[in-house]
Amino acid sequence: MSKHTEIRWHGRGGQGAKTAALLLADVAFQTGMYVQGFPEYGPERMGAPITAYNRISDTAIRAHSNIYDPQYVVVVDESLLEAVDVTSGLKEDGAILINTEHTKEEIMPHLKGYKGKVYTIDAKKISIAALGKYFPNTPLLAAIVKVAGIMDKDTFLREMKASFHHKFANKPEVIDGNIKALRMAFEEVC
Repeated sequence: MSKHTEIRWHGRGGQGAKTAALLLADVAFQTGMYVQGFPEYGPERMGAPITAYNRISDTAIRAHSNIYDPQYVVVVDESLLEAVDVTSGLKEDGAILINTEHTKEEIMPHLKGYKGKVYTIDAKKISIAALGKYFPNTPLLAAIVKVAGIMDKDTFLREMKASFHHKFANKPEVIDGNIKALRMAFEEVC
């Protein structure tokens, strides 16, 4: 039986939702999966809502459209819970992952009656601890890989490290900090 996963990312320009979707596609591709990773945004500027998407499958992907009924949604900025219907089309047998310092119980009233699984992670706390700056996309990337069961932790970390070595060859401190953030997120998502 084939495995096909669809993820929709909601963030604001400059928070890394697009980068996270593209990194996830790259890492999944490196493990032999079929992938798509792409953003949707118009002439928005820094801070404006953006959407990005991932399709990850063990068989060829024939669809070439936005994802309207995802299994998973990642919310990079919790202020979007009031600005955008992040649960639109979200399958109840999937899950929503939200970057927040609040508990699931505190978040539930903002999810328009969504009955599926809800996961939270404080990506800001993790990012500051691991990188010294606020980059929510790195912890959220690890968290969605765990929540969606896209690949095992060791494979994910190995492929991410290889990707970071390629992208940040002259900045080893960035590589170490990002790997630390990924590890922390795997442990802390709940």
